[in-house]
This record gives sequence, structure tokens and C-alpha cells, in this order.
Amino acid sequence: MAKHIGIVGGGGISETHLRAAQEIDGLKIAAVCGDNADKVRCLGEMAGTPTFTDLNEFLDHRPMDMVAIGSPSGRHAEQGIAAARKGLHVLVEKPIDVTVARADRLIEECRRAGVRLGVFFQDRVAPDIVRLKQLIDGGSLGRILLVSAHVRWHRPPDYYSDSRWRGTWALDGGGALMNQGIHTVDLILWLCGDVANLSARTATLLHEIEVEDTAVAAFEFAGGALGTIEAATSA
Repeated sequence: MAKHIGIVGGGGISETHLRAAQEIDGLKIAAVCGDNADKVRCLGEMAGTPTFTDLNEFLDHRPMDMVAIGSPSGRHAEQGIAAARKGLHVLVEKPIDVTVARADRLIEECRRAGVRLGVFFQDRVAPDIVRLKQLIDGGSLGRILLVSAHVRWHRPPDYYSDSRWRGTWALDGGGALMNQGIHTVDLILWLCGDVANLSARTATLLHEIEVEDTAVAAFEFAGGALGTIEAATSA
């Protein structure tokens, strides 16, 4: 029996989610919802599905088994909670929200509703990363002593100025680390375990935004290894 997924958000990442969903056997796109009616209409035409600008109307649409949320980060929890309360499984873009309290609330609401909650951390399924995980867990690489990671990217000024939410505390929740570096942070923790101690500095060195465009951190893992990470949209 086919499963039906609804797409939340009208931005570029929602188009990526839509195209990916279309390539999965047994998965059908149920509907698309977002604030920008024109963008949502275009996505609906691509999928051949109904479109909504009202979230509650969208969540009442059936058949629908789950939602993929690609809206601004600061709206993830509220939208995910609304979906969970309708009995829908939730697959949400990273981060699951911009504060720990809201993230925890989303987790708890999904648990209470008995629905699955997942996050788009697609790097975990990259074949080379999967192999690396197997090597580490199997002990083939020995004991990890030193970890180094970097995300030295550049984003032009209009990446922020043309967006109503990027680079803001309210909807982005952070900058180069929260948005661009978060996949690498996830891989560090998944591959190497929990971090016990951390020292970090952030700065806004290039862009006119509320949040950081440059971040560095040094940390000690619970297992004793040392590590560093750099993340930037200023590089």
C-alpha cells in the first residue's frame, strides 16, 4: 500500500524533498503547503497535487501519512507538533528548531502522539560515511585520538539579504554553525561519541546579519579524544 507525504514549505529545499519523494517507490506526494502562494503553486504543479497556504487545512487533507517540513528553522517545532497532533509522522529539516526547549517539546509531542520523528541528516547515509562508521564501531581504526572538521564556505550578501529568515535569531537561530555546519556537527557526534568539554568563539566578520558567519571550537570527547571544528560562510 502506498504511503502519502505532505510537503511543508515553498523554498528550494522543499523542491529537493519533493523530487526525492517522487523517486521513492511506494511513496506519493499528498499536498504542498507554504506561506508563499506562488512558490507553493509551482511545487503543486510539479507534483500534480493540491496546495494550501493554511497549515490546519493542509494537515486535515487525506490521504496523508507523514509530512516533510522544510520551512524556516524557527517554525519547525510548531509545525511538527501540529502534524503530530493530527497523527502524522514528522520528517523535519535540520535543526529541528532553534532552541533546546522547543526541540524537546517537539520530541515529547511526537512521543505522546505515537508518531515517528526524523531529521534530514542525509550525510549519515552516504556510502563512505556508512563505511567509516562501520570501521570505527568495529575497532578497525583503533582508538580515536584526534578529530578535525571544517566547513569553510562562502555565501554572497544576497544569500542573506534576499531571505526573510536567514541570518536572523528568530528564524535561523544561528549562522554558519547552526545552518551550514550542523551536518558536520552531527557526523562528529555520530562517529565519535559525546563531547564532554567545549571551548568556542563566534564572530560576524563579513556579512551584515544578526548571527555568526564564522565559528571555531575545540572540544574533548567523553572517550578522551580531542577535536576541532571550523564553520564559516565568510571564507
